[in-house]
Amino acid sequence: MTHQNNGVPQRHPSLFEPATLALIAILCVFGSIIGMQLLVSLGITANTSLIGALAAMALARVPLAMFARYRSIHVQNLAQSAISSATFGAANSLLLPVGIPWLLNRPDLVLPMLAGAFFAMLLDGYLLYRMFDSRVFPAQGAWPPGVAAAEAIKAGDEGGRKAALMGVGFLTGVVVSFVKVPLAWIGFAGSTAVSGIPMSAFGVAFIGNVWALTMFGIGLLLRGYSGQLFGGPLFETIIPKGDLMAAYIPHGFMIGAGLVALIQVGMLLFKRGETSGAAKEGVTDTEVRRALGLGTIGYLVIAVFIALVGGLISDMSIGMLILFVLYAAFAAYVHELIVGLAAMHSGWFPAFAVALITLIIGMLIGFPMPALALLVGFSAATGPAFADMGYDLKAGYILRGHGVDPAFEREGRRQQLFAAMFAFVIAGIVVLFSYQSYFDRNLVAPVDKVYAATIKAGVAPGVAWQLFLWAIPGAILQFIGGPKRQIGVLFATGLLISFPMAGWAVLAGIVCRLIWEKLRGDSGEGDMEVFAAGIIAGDAIFSFFDSVIKNVTKP
Repeated sequence: MTHQNNGVPQRHPSLFEPATLALIAILCVFGSIIGMQLLVSLGITANTSLIGALAAMALARVPLAMFARYRSIHVQNLAQSAISSATFGAANSLLLPVGIPWLLNRPDLVLPMLAGAFFAMLLDGYLLYRMFDSRVFPAQGAWPPGVAAAEAIKAGDEGGRKAALMGVGFLTGVVVSFVKVPLAWIGFAGSTAVSGIPMSAFGVAFIGNVWALTMFGIGLLLRGYSGQLFGGPLFETIIPKGDLMAAYIPHGFMIGAGLVALIQVGMLLFKRGETSGAAKEGVTDTEVRRALGLGTIGYLVIAVFIALVGGLISDMSIGMLILFVLYAAFAAYVHELIVGLAAMHSGWFPAFAVALITLIIGMLIGFPMPALALLVGFSAATGPAFADMGYDLKAGYILRGHGVDPAFEREGRRQQLFAAMFAFVIAGIVVLFSYQSYFDRNLVAPVDKVYAATIKAGVAPGVAWQLFLWAIPGAILQFIGGPKRQIGVLFATGLLISFPMAGWAVLAGIVCRLIWEKLRGDSGEGDMEVFAAGIIAGDAIFSFFDSVIKNVTKP
């Protein structure tokens, strides 16, 4: 496939060129190991996308012919796509799910869970590939980490004024990320704890939808200050001790907003006479419907596979088994869409929390413990790969000229899919041969302990009513905002994340964005996004190395 670059036809680099494949294979192994290690030791997974791009950039400077191809921004795009897919795939989509049955003393379910999660991860990434550049997941969407990766690669390749602006943003992101703010300064009187400033949240505010991000920031602050706001006697009967999570308010909001979002997506796709809201060569509504149909069948097949190889037929009646398969497939589907929408608008996605909602509803239905372990693992496996694929395709879309050459864009997207699938396979192999060594040392993802404890504790009386009650305002909020703003989903996302400093960072970023737009107008078009991308990139690099250093020095 060729691309006209200054009148000269250019062929998109192939993943399967030996030098490219060798680099990407090494990066995938590295990304998988780093992702797993950080997940079990710190509970987070760093975005390694820029590490892959920087590795390719560095090798391109080596004066040897074999490294010359790494100078291509499209090869660098494949490198960043692959390493981030391997990192999120190995950690979030594979190692996290298999830790749940192990903690529940069901080692016999570990391999069935790993196989099911692996197939779910592959389907997850493929579905986003099929739906990217559609009205549901437009290429023009924010996808902030993807913008950051693309602008970093462009800055390294082109230089010039925008590279300098990117550099200023990058240094700002790194330097400010070093700053630790005492929580007492932001309203937590008596607290001696400190918090870093999440500059990625600040940078995202310059790129994403203002309405969605404003609600995201408000949700973060309400969750962060829930004790101070709702801890008095006035709210005690509704919100015990001001704890929103204990009252299942964030869960209810997300259920309501998520269901309305699902309906809005369906209505968007089944409106007759509508065309894709993306570029002329974008993915049509018909193609999205086909992808969703494929996903429905795929998730049903995987749910049946998990139920059979997990031996659930001996734990449940046929009727309950059928209900499990239908609910597991539906939950995985909804989880994927919610995570994807949140990631597209904000760069953050509440994958762990939404999987917990899936688990709670499963417990209310009455599934036995083995089924619950497989259910929450299956749900958790979907979403991260979906969101990460969106980030990577957004980066590629920018680097390939925003779809100016549709044929070249399609070929580049296809090569990115190959890179991601190759990375997922590498991640699967690495996890298969290493999970036991982690479990033998009692190393699992911290959130797995939450899932296991929730299953063991059971559901308290009145939870179903609480979820229903708070789903109503969540649904209303999502309906008011409409499918483009996603304010309900983003508000619920904020409520599910305990990080008040991120709320302040988002809202401060929005204020700075509005001032920038007021002062610069159209004359600064593009500069704001480049500067913000630099901030996000700086924060990502700082977070990665900070996490690695903490892991190495951890006693």
